[in-house]
Amino acid sequence: LSESGVPQLVQPMIWDYAADLDVEGKVHLIEKYRRCGFSKVWFASAFKGATGVNQSLTLIGHHLKNHLQWLEVASSSPADVLEGIALTGWQRYDHFSVLCELLPVAIPSLAVCLQALKNGGYSEKVKENVEKLLGMSNLETDTFMR
Repeated sequence: LSESGVPQLVQPMIWDYAADLDVEGKVHLIEKYRRCGFSKVWFASAFKGATGVNQSLTLIGHHLKNHLQWLEVASSSPADVLEGIALTGWQRYDHFSVLCELLPVAIPSLAVCLQALKNGGYSEKVKENVEKLLGMSNLETDTFMR
């Protein structure tokens, strides 16, 4: 890869939507990319649509945990390596599948994930901020929103 010149032309994106992603493994992967000559990498997470083809509602806690673990990867990697994070929101698993988790039901998840990334973590203060922004009285992250 180093000799091909590709690392000067592209930036790899590391995709993982798991709530229990392998932080150490991702850090090692970033180190491998650096040794190949890639100076920057991107992360790709999901705020909805990555937990099942028939999922109708968004379980915020799953996506929040994913983002918190991406923050761990970022803090365990060299400071200058992360170019950005793409928050994906999948609505179908393939073109023959029905739609899943439409955007309106996932807005609270998007807000929580964005605020967690912006604030470098999740706390009661972040939760209260999201509730205020969305005009909600009780944001639920460990159960489906009612």
